[in-house]
Amino acid sequence: MTRPYSDISRPLVSLHGVCKHYNSAAGPIAALRDVNLEIAQGEFVAVIGKSGSGKTTLINLLTGIDSPTSGSIHVAATQVHTLSQEQLARWRGRFVGIVFQFFQLLPTLTVAENVMLTMDFCGALPSRERRGRALSLLSDMGIADQADKLPGALSGGQQQRAAIARALANDPPLIVADEPTGNLDSRTAAEVMDFFARLVRAGKTVIMVTHERDLERHFARSIRLADGEIVRATGAGP
Repeated sequence: MTRPYSDISRPLVSLHGVCKHYNSAAGPIAALRDVNLEIAQGEFVAVIGKSGSGKTTLINLLTGIDSPTSGSIHVAATQVHTLSQEQLARWRGRFVGIVFQFFQLLPTLTVAENVMLTMDFCGALPSRERRGRALSLLSDMGIADQADKLPGALSGGQQQRAAIARALANDPPLIVADEPTGNLDSRTAAEVMDFFARLVRAGKTVIMVTHERDLERHFARSIRLADGEIVRATGAGP
């Protein structure tokens, strides 16, 4: 498995002077403006803001899905902003687990195969051990009995649990979740939040985008964005 990031003398995530502009017919649009942010290993951080505030842009930059117009992004001692697309794909598979609001499970693969896919791509485990790890993660999520079903046969809550198991497949130090409770009922959402909290207690860093104010009590720190800028941060930081 991936060697855990263990340099506690420096932040796990560091953004300095990060800007992101998009071109439009009306001219350039500033999605992020001079963002400076540090997140330590083992933090549980919420990113909060209205639609269009820059939340999704921020996590897309953190995960290497998008690149900044200017500024620097370091995650687990890697200069993310300098990597090629091929390097980004390899780095992301090993160091970042992404949980999407709409699950993004491949419909033609079984739940276990979806979890194994990241392991297959990165080669983080010998092939003979991958199904066993997938089943172990699905068991942790309480859905081991769904392993050989297609995602469409699962409830929304079960699909989100499968998506979390997939994000953990290569044991990454950083988990980034984009509105992971947005399509869940309140009971299932609470269970998912409790699982993320357990990950943090185990040493993972979790950054979660959410618009649900009642979830803020779960986080050690909340970062609020407005018009592409950090306007408020609560809780302890590095």
